[in-house]
Amino acid sequence: MAQHELSRTLSKYLDRHLIFPLLEFLQDKGIYAEDDLLKAKIALLQKTNMVDFAMDIHKDLYQTEDVPPEMTERRSEVVGRLRHLQKAVDPIIACLSNQNVIRNFRQDRSFNLQFLKEEFDIGPEQVDALYQYAKFQFDCGNYSSASELLQAYRPLVTTSERNMSVLWGKLAADILMVDYDAATEDIARLREAIDNAPFLTPLQQLQQRTWLMHWSLHVFWNHENGKNALIDLFLQAPFTSAITVNAQHLLRYVAAAVVVNKRRRNVLKDLIRLIQTESYEYSDPITQFLEYLFVHYDFDGAQKKLAECEAVIDADYFLTAIKAEFIESARLFIFETYCRIHQCIDINMLGQRLNMDQEAAEKWIANLILNARLNAKIDSKAGTVVMGVQSQSVQEVLVEKAKGLSARTFTLSNAVGGGGATARA
Repeated sequence: MAQHELSRTLSKYLDRHLIFPLLEFLQDKGIYAEDDLLKAKIALLQKTNMVDFAMDIHKDLYQTEDVPPEMTERRSEVVGRLRHLQKAVDPIIACLSNQNVIRNFRQDRSFNLQFLKEEFDIGPEQVDALYQYAKFQFDCGNYSSASELLQAYRPLVTTSERNMSVLWGKLAADILMVDYDAATEDIARLREAIDNAPFLTPLQQLQQRTWLMHWSLHVFWNHENGKNALIDLFLQAPFTSAITVNAQHLLRYVAAAVVVNKRRRNVLKDLIRLIQTESYEYSDPITQFLEYLFVHYDFDGAQKKLAECEAVIDADYFLTAIKAEFIESARLFIFETYCRIHQCIDINMLGQRLNMDQEAAEKWIANLILNARLNAKIDSKAGTVVMGVQSQSVQEVLVEKAKGLSARTFTLSNAVGGGGATARA
């Protein structure tokens, strides 16, 4: 299971707080030695304010009630810093808790700062303390408080750099609070900010998009419409450039999203082309499954890769919940592709391709024919499926071509509008 496990690679692009869920998952799975994972947790916590949590893990790891002196010293520093910040932010928090004050705020953030100064004698120092306090609360693991404080701070931000930092912090806090609706909105704001940030070079934009795609995995695999949103984001030209330059391993998640999303078959050709192009840099059983099936038409190879996909998905924090859905959709891919090139199909042999016995395969195919209204019939005596002529109407052909042209036009438009510089970077 560890062969294709990506947590070490993904962690390079995640905030340290976003890595904890991955470590918890790996600990439950038993893929790595528990002592190594506990040490990794302590290493992550060293640069946060979650000192009590680090102490508890240390005690559990070494079976002792004693902790290193530096942990005790660090705890004292955190408590002292908390008291100092609370004293600094109390006036502005009390002010921002007043709805009458909020109603007087405008889109002009300079006006908001002037308004607070003139009406309540709150200056830049207190405003900056609010940001530092929000960051402090986040580092303490108080994500709800951090999100609320950052939301209150946003109307007072006057620089693009600080606004970008606030958006990243808000996204991380909302993810860790499991507020995926709010996190989806955060992703949209961040994407717009990255596209329009005057202080970012094309190379920095590329890096920021890489981070955004990794952070968004926490959202897209847990949100109702997340798989669609993942495909839409990752396959847009600027983000595809980031994948090909920085993060070819993200192709696993695009491939998985396309396999389980029957409505997005229209992007399959472009995805497979991308997988083939990047296969020298990255491949795994999920991307290889699509290659074997749709490039080589190697059904035996696809069957073997599908069996390997189960282990890969089991060991992947983001994909483990879709294991059954993925296997079902992948079997449908195999069946549909096989049917396109065969008129009469042996059920037993097809069952082997689907990793199913003959009886289970016959029931599965019967349900598929019934639900999908396929032009096919089962000959139980002969143990075969006889396919009818599958022809598209003129209208269906036109609709399919129009969709393909629309998708290519959209991609080219993005490439001309903002992707060109990024791609060159």
